[in-house]
Amino acid sequence: MAIAAIAIGMVMMLIAIATGTGLQQKIREKLVVFHGHAQIYSFDSNISEVATLPVSTEQDFYPSFKAVPEVTHIQAVATKGGIIRTENTYESILAKGVGKDYNWAPFLDFITQGRTPNVTSDEVTDEILMSTYLANRLHLKLGDRCQAIFLKDEAAQAPNQRSFKIVGLYNSGFQEFDASYIFTDIRHIQKINKWQPNEVGNFELFIKDFNQIEEVGKQVYSQVGSFLDSQTIIQKFPFIFEWLSMFDFNIYLIIGIMIIVGGFNMITAILVLILEKTPLIGTLKSLGASDRSIRKIFLYNATYIIGLGLLWGNALGFLLLWLQQQYSLIKLDPATYYVTEVPIAFNPLWIVLLNICVLLLCLLMLLIPTYVITKISPTKSMKFS
Repeated sequence: MAIAAIAIGMVMMLIAIATGTGLQQKIREKLVVFHGHAQIYSFDSNISEVATLPVSTEQDFYPSFKAVPEVTHIQAVATKGGIIRTENTYESILAKGVGKDYNWAPFLDFITQGRTPNVTSDEVTDEILMSTYLANRLHLKLGDRCQAIFLKDEAAQAPNQRSFKIVGLYNSGFQEFDASYIFTDIRHIQKINKWQPNEVGNFELFIKDFNQIEEVGKQVYSQVGSFLDSQTIIQKFPFIFEWLSMFDFNIYLIIGIMIIVGGFNMITAILVLILEKTPLIGTLKSLGASDRSIRKIFLYNATYIIGLGLLWGNALGFLLLWLQQQYSLIKLDPATYYVTEVPIAFNPLWIVLLNICVLLLCLLMLLIPTYVITKISPTKSMKFS
């Protein structure tokens, strides 16, 4: 029973860590793909999803942000709100204009059909990348053309109309973005807004290590000058990251509960073992064995039991996590969790530390029941035939 308790507790802790950190990483990655780790925009901007004031690309930090070594890539983008209308329905959209410097690599995992728009040619392309979710709502498919309408700043002016061809479909699982974002040539947005070729909506920055995002964000802010502002992805979506931080508390809570449950099961097992071996303890004491040496015997036995529990727990836990990682057995509602299945993330250091902590904490808890050995009297415990 003690081995089973340790094993089950270990399985629960492995699942809590792997799924909790996996969900955090997956949602962070999706946010970063759409918005970068940080953004630079006009200081007078309303910080909305739609670019209202242009930013010149003639900056010291563009096209390479050398002042902050942690920044690996910077790209210029512009976003414009509009409507795609078909014969039967219409949907509001956010057309994200991208250029030659746009890094498609993180986005390739989301593409389900087709390819990315060819924005590297000298001519303005009418190709767009649309989400599967939005295409289904508009009853469109790969290769279809669609009409998009973009309103101008002045209501009296006629809206701009563009004809786009769908060359790719994507599915990020982040329904909040899939429901509106399409990707097109940034030159469309520049023409609609009557911007110059060197004017964009904002810059997106990518960094090496997400754990350094706050420090890097401060360094970026200090380098952009007084006419520009910057914000990190955490500042842009604070409520999502506050929600993600709650997973850490849940993980620690589950680990704590499982260690306590496993520890108490081991205490019970050791107490039963001590009661069964009371005559043996009395015999050992009569032969001159010290209380400390006898306690060590039971602690060694407990270490063996805990080790078996950890071995079986790790084996079963990794098997379940591997099955989920390979076959996505457990699904999630993307409207609530932003992912379609439970993601798994393995951190070898976490796993090693978890096993060591469980072993040490359980042994520390067993020091209390083994203290009973010091109270056993040899004369009362020994049985003579």
